Amino acid sequence: QTKTGIALLYDEGSENAYDIQLKLTKEVLTIQKQDVICVSGSDHSTNHRTVTLHRQPVGGLGLSIKGGAEHKVPVVISKIFKDKAADQTGMLFIGDALLQVNGINVESATHEEVVHLLRNAGDEVTITVQYLREAPSFLKLPLGSPGPSSDHSSGASSPLFDSGLHLNGNTTNTAPSSPSSPIANEPKYEKRWLDTLSVPLSMARISRYKAGTDKLRSNAFEVLALDGVSTGILQFYTAQESADWLRALATNISDLTLQNMKMANKCCSLSDQVIHMGWVNERLEGTDSSQLYKYKFLALKGSSFYIFSTPPVSTLDWIRAEKIYHLCEVLFKVHKLWLADDCWLQANLYLGIHQDYAFEDQRPYCFSVMVGHGKSHSFNVELGSELVAWEKSFQRAIFLEVQRTGSKTYMCSWQGVALCFTVDFALGFTCFDSKTKNVLWRFKFSQLKGSSDDGKTKVKLLFQNIDTKQIEMKELEFQDLTAVLHCIHSFIAAKVASLDPVFIDSQSIARKYMYSN
Repeated sequence: QTKTGIALLYDEGSENAYDIQLKLTKEVLTIQKQDVICVSGSDHSTNHRTVTLHRQPVGGLGLSIKGGAEHKVPVVISKIFKDKAADQTGMLFIGDALLQVNGINVESATHEEVVHLLRNAGDEVTITVQYLREAPSFLKLPLGSPGPSSDHSSGASSPLFDSGLHLNGNTTNTAPSSPSSPIANEPKYEKRWLDTLSVPLSMARISRYKAGTDKLRSNAFEVLALDGVSTGILQFYTAQESADWLRALATNISDLTLQNMKMANKCCSLSDQVIHMGWVNERLEGTDSSQLYKYKFLALKGSSFYIFSTPPVSTLDWIRAEKIYHLCEVLFKVHKLWLADDCWLQANLYLGIHQDYAFEDQRPYCFSVMVGHGKSHSFNVELGSELVAWEKSFQRAIFLEVQRTGSKTYMCSWQGVALCFTVDFALGFTCFDSKTKNVLWRFKFSQLKGSSDDGKTKVKLLFQNIDTKQIEMKELEFQDLTAVLHCIHSFIAAKVASLDPVFIDSQSIARKYMYSN
């Protein structure tokens, strides 16, 4: 199913916006611009058209113009009146820029100069025009339908003067002139939407923020293809239109990512399947530059969590990741989710649109992944639905990995004695001598009642003795304490999930607010 709609293409350099049409299919977003094309007859000049108008006693030239050099735009035809001189030629269109009037170049002329020239050009006026494909939106030219006779003013006001040349100008001959009708062998023109850019959506990303900053664009976003080709900034007239297009694009990108995952999984063993992947923004820590965020591509595959600068396309790409972490040893955390207004969240979390100006300079859909040695990565996604997907995918990937591995053993020590500490999905916690393999103590997950650590290497685990009900404290020292604590968390969460899946779902912050209604 194809979705089409009108939007504006915003040029940050000139700060102008141009009317475009968007065409969305399952795999491609196409940007179309209006142009005038020759549909029959001989067309000697592809871009320029020279048309002779016969001024009429009633109706004059039958057109209005806007623009001029003082506005840094050419003079363009802004209205064409039905059945009048300009309309009868079949060769003039709203949006045509005037290049010449009776052989005089007017490309750099002011509005008043062109008006004066047209009104004093006599009964037969020859004009040369070229369709202005990127007419700035401030001209407020009606888009209309493709045919010239149906191009009528939308009635929209414009900051620019709209001069009507449908009244009688200074004529030398008051007798009725012959109609300005096209000659049989003259070329026939039509205004049509033409494809100018196609952006493939496979592995594409969407950005609603000004590059690398916290500044949210109002009702606008940019789509960037895998090869870096950008749509430019797509501006929409209403928040609802922007949200609809954002949702449609995100859905199509997500569907294509799912297809790519299925293709990749055909080449992978059951223990090495891709669970989830997609684009995020990573917040750059400790930087003085204006670049606060950088695009990253994340993947959950088999036993690992991958961070890429660009998506993995081939099998070899997986070993070229910037970072690879063991899933059991990371901790996913919803870092930031606005809870200021429950009703607003329930309505707009999926769409990811801001309606509270207090939040405009901050990113709401953030999560962090804490890794070994106390380090962490902070990420942001564009939509609330993406945050939910990452939360659910991390839980699932870690649960599957815990079930696959069954147990993890770490080297540790206490008071100079080398020990081994095992976290086992079935048995719980076991500590044994690394040399003799003698078990020193063993406790079930349910017996762990608390813990504390020094934030460096040492941890105290508090277990309840089943028989005496007394609390026993076990102290251990690890080289990478953070990884061990994350592993304990992963195994306990997986154990709870296997016994009570509903409880795990109830703990989801993002999903709680997504589906509460």
